Amino acid sequence: MVTSVENDILRALADPLRLRIVTLLAREALCTTHLVEETGARQTNLSNHLKVLREAGLVETEPCGRWTYYHLRPEALSGVVGELARLAALAEETAASGRTRPC
Repeated sequence: MVTSVENDILRALADPLRLRIVTLLAREALCTTHLVEETGARQTNLSNHLKVLREAGLVETEPCGRWTYYHLRPEALSGVVGELARLAALAEETAASGRTRPC
């Protein structure tokens, strides 16, 4: 069963821009300026999306002088991946058995 934490992560990843941010942060830590350059989104829009990602536990921050760098938390994704893999295995088992609930 998907936990509330995993549910928050899935909701955060459902937005295309947030998914793009996560994809970029998987490669390297970036500041908002870098994310503006990479995505073409406005800084205020990015800040709002980064807040959602932080609250979901996907991203953490690291101050560096007057900049703030954002890092992806891979362990947050690992939990969701494990749950999705479990659901996929269950669906394969169900399909192979032909299990259907009668009406």
